[in-house]
Amino acid sequence: MVFSSIPFLYYFLPAVILCYFIAPKCLKNAVLLIFSLLFYAWGEPRFVVFMLISIAQGYVLGLLTERFRSKKPLARLFTAISCLISIGLLVYCKYADFFISNFNAITGLSVPLLGIVLPIGISFYTFQILSYNIDVARGTVAAQKNPIDLGAYVAMFPQLIAGPIVRYSDIAAQLKNRTHSLEKVSAGAGRFVIGLAKKVLIANRLAELINVFKASGDKSVLFMWIYAVAYSIHIYFDFSGYSDMAIGLGKIFGFDFPENFNYPFVSKSATEFWRRWHMTLGSWLRDYVYIPMGGNRVSKPRWFLNIFTVWLLTGFWHGAAWTFIFWGLFFAVLLVAEKLWYLKYLEKSKFLAHIYKLLFVAVSFVIFDSASLAEAFGNIGAMFGLGGLPLVSAEAVYNLRSYAVILILGIIGSTPLIKRLVEKFAASPKREKLLNIAEPVALVLLLAVSTGYLVDGSFNPFLYFRF
Repeated sequence: MVFSSIPFLYYFLPAVILCYFIAPKCLKNAVLLIFSLLFYAWGEPRFVVFMLISIAQGYVLGLLTERFRSKKPLARLFTAISCLISIGLLVYCKYADFFISNFNAITGLSVPLLGIVLPIGISFYTFQILSYNIDVARGTVAAQKNPIDLGAYVAMFPQLIAGPIVRYSDIAAQLKNRTHSLEKVSAGAGRFVIGLAKKVLIANRLAELINVFKASGDKSVLFMWIYAVAYSIHIYFDFSGYSDMAIGLGKIFGFDFPENFNYPFVSKSATEFWRRWHMTLGSWLRDYVYIPMGGNRVSKPRWFLNIFTVWLLTGFWHGAAWTFIFWGLFFAVLLVAEKLWYLKYLEKSKFLAHIYKLLFVAVSFVIFDSASLAEAFGNIGAMFGLGGLPLVSAEAVYNLRSYAVILILGIIGSTPLIKRLVEKFAASPKREKLLNIAEPVALVLLLAVSTGYLVDGSFNPFLYFRF
């Protein structure tokens, strides 16, 4: 089940909201857990087993870690076992066939692949359980005594499938006591509708353009750049749209989830871009990998190792393919180069800094979307005229005209321009009252239009489901 579907919007969501708000306080987390497991089991019930194993081991080993915290070797052993189980399940489900394929390629053997279907969202909930057990070991949070509360945290359907990565410390207090109000429900519903519109009205439309490009036999340099720009905007609206919906749903149920995006395309460097893009993943790797390795308070060679380790993991977290690994290392090289050589020069010219950042972001997402490194290098070469393609083709011009409006809307919507205009408009008390009337009307219209597209359109899952 996905958020951008009729069954979720008009059957599942009303049912869970009704049951949640009529349930007494002591049963609200149980309601969330039950509906979250139903949500997850909608497509493949067998995948629930992996999640339940993860929750059970995290719960038991978290309690043991806390109980024996005074005996550090024993506490560390329990934490290590929990981490090994979590990482082991992730590696088995997500990376086993990748390692087997590469082993076969190196040795010439033919070890059969396991053919494991990747459980949806396993990368996200694995990181949540890892952070919980590590924080218990560090003593920054208390182990959860109630298995239902821990299960509700791990399996909570708003952020289960594609984040944001919510740490236990972010919502530990809210699992026990959280406020519910009409204002919070209203704000959450509005955020959800905006995220839905991002996904359905922009991301899905750009997906059509990307599919047209991939099926085209009339490619050109112009078409390559249209594709690169369209894919960059598409993945932003797809992923940030999901995050908006998750954060909005969290508010409806009384939770405050962390933000995951902060207009990354206005960045002036790769360094700034990654402070604004998928922020919960970046902060997770910073706090649980980069800083424990020494961060930047080490020798330069060790700092290089720390940076490249984090970005190797960033790429590998996204998928079991060399393209994702190369994509992560591509950003590692950019970040190191910026810090060592030319970031200070970029800061002197905002225009050149934006051009630089947009260029490398577009190139990076071409790598991200490629099926192989050979395809990635071929596409990047073609973007710069090295693929023997004509500069312009009739199909490129036709699709540029056909999708010009949605591309422009996507570009404008990926900046804080609209938000600033709304804030400026609302500066006057009279206009603020007008805005308070217009806002719910606009949200209802967005919901209606999005629903219309869902009824007539084809199924288009979120990109980050596969991670």
